Amino acid sequence: MSVARQGTFGATRICPHCKATVLQSANICPGCQHHLRFNAGNAEPQTAGLPAMRIEGSIHYPSPDEQCEYSVVISITNEKGEKIARQVIGVGALHPGERHNYSFSIDMMPLRGGADRKKG
Repeated sequence: MSVARQGTFGATRICPHCKATVLQSANICPGCQHHLRFNAGNAEPQTAGLPAMRIEGSIHYPSPDEQCEYSVVISITNEKGEKIARQVIGVGALHPGERHNYSFSIDMMPLRGGADRKKG
């Protein structure tokens, strides 16, 4: 989690509803979708995220008489291949004939006046 001062580019905070780490600039938690703040009258509303990537798929175990366990892991690396984050998102089990559907998305939120902000 970032310990950067308020207003710092990329600073994070904890959602009071679901305890996920979210961007400090977020008005709505991307995880639980609860409101985090209401814009003051003089504040500019947060723009909707621009979809950068979306992957949808399903998993099933081909054996008709065996059960299977699984783990869902997300890993983020920078352009140098250095690990930024790795997290287990969920685990579960599939019974014979069962199928689970998944979706993964990344939204980018451009900051107004972003050229004036410094990386923190």
